[in-house]
Amino acid sequence: MGFSQEADTLKSKTRKGWSFGAIPVIGYDSDIGFQYGVLGNIYHYGDGTIFPDYKHSIYIEFSRTTGGSGINMVNYDSGVLFDGIRVTGDLSYLTEQTLDFFGFNGYEAEYNPAVVDEDSPDYITSVYYKYGRKQFRLTGDFQYNIDKTNFWFLAGFGVYNLHIASVDIDRLNKHKDEDERLPDVNTLYDNYIDWGVIPENEKEGGTTSILKIGVIYDSRDNEASPMHGMWSEMFLQYAPSFLGTNSSYAQFNVTHRQYFTLVKDKMSFAYRLAYQTDIGGHMPFYMLPFVYYANKTTRDGLGGARTLRGIIRNRVVGEGVVYGNFEVRWKFYETTLWRQDVYLALSPFVDMGMVTKKYKFPTDNVPDDVNMIADREMLHISYGMSFNFALNHNFILCFNYGMAADDRDGTSGMYITVGYLF
Repeated sequence: MGFSQEADTLKSKTRKGWSFGAIPVIGYDSDIGFQYGVLGNIYHYGDGTIFPDYKHSIYIEFSRTTGGSGINMVNYDSGVLFDGIRVTGDLSYLTEQTLDFFGFNGYEAEYNPAVVDEDSPDYITSVYYKYGRKQFRLTGDFQYNIDKTNFWFLAGFGVYNLHIASVDIDRLNKHKDEDERLPDVNTLYDNYIDWGVIPENEKEGGTTSILKIGVIYDSRDNEASPMHGMWSEMFLQYAPSFLGTNSSYAQFNVTHRQYFTLVKDKMSFAYRLAYQTDIGGHMPFYMLPFVYYANKTTRDGLGGARTLRGIIRNRVVGEGVVYGNFEVRWKFYETTLWRQDVYLALSPFVDMGMVTKKYKFPTDNVPDDVNMIADREMLHISYGMSFNFALNHNFILCFNYGMAADDRDGTSGMYITVGYLF
């Protein structure tokens, strides 16, 4: 159920035609290291009558990180390409030399920071909780407005080709001195393969083709920087074997977001509640970490920059998860620079999530001295602050710092991202 609110009026001047914002990517993400490259957003506002909404948006990013990640991404969004149909698409090639992997089912999977600490007597290797992944991703979503209401019918598809492998120790050790080299030992991923926890036919990844159908309700006053309204979605995903998927399965997803004006044009409260779960078939282990949205880019999670800020990436992984984000957004300074509207904002936040349906795996070959259920799963909580820089109410650069409430989830995280979390 929604709550009626007074409409907020944007003070900004109307923008027409094309607008382009580009910045060098010189940032930091605690999960992937220092990031460098370039990103940009191209907007077309038409004659300006729909500003700050746009007719076309093209987001482009080419970047690398010191942690070995590579992002090559093009996103497209338009409500006018086809009459009455909104189109969003994504074409990406993403590489991870050291993708986080902590096992399954949240706190049931033990996280011991000592095994990655070179100064600890329990040290094994700094990449113990890692594996390598190369991902090609192609997605398309089509939304059809229902009788000029806030309801939209959704249909879409996604193709994910994932190549999984052990961390390339030789590559990471290249050009390092002897005393700085990583030891060539088993990681958690290697152990899970040896113990049969990860099946032989899944250990190297595979291709998953997904069909999507659902409904969206959207009454936001502005998509990029809303002050009031709701944005909810509910959809089913099916990965059929006849489209080349290695293991067919079905999944249910629902996400509700709501925005309340606290001080007109200045301050709002926003929250997001989401739930996704497997409802049939077998989901391969390498598809478990992904968090899906109706018309937004698929994310790794839960944990990290776009889901639970301050909690290590992919810490909360299972067949079903629930999570929530709550934040206040305060625009404390607004001005016009070089004929562009600019505002600065602060956003204190609290994030939380947990596994609701456990991933089942064989344990027959697991050594007796290995505890596969380290603790009882419960709510993972983090909190922090975001500083945000916005250009023309659409291009928003966010500096997020989050802290984990429980050291089983790590300590803290710093992230620089484009766009609000939701």
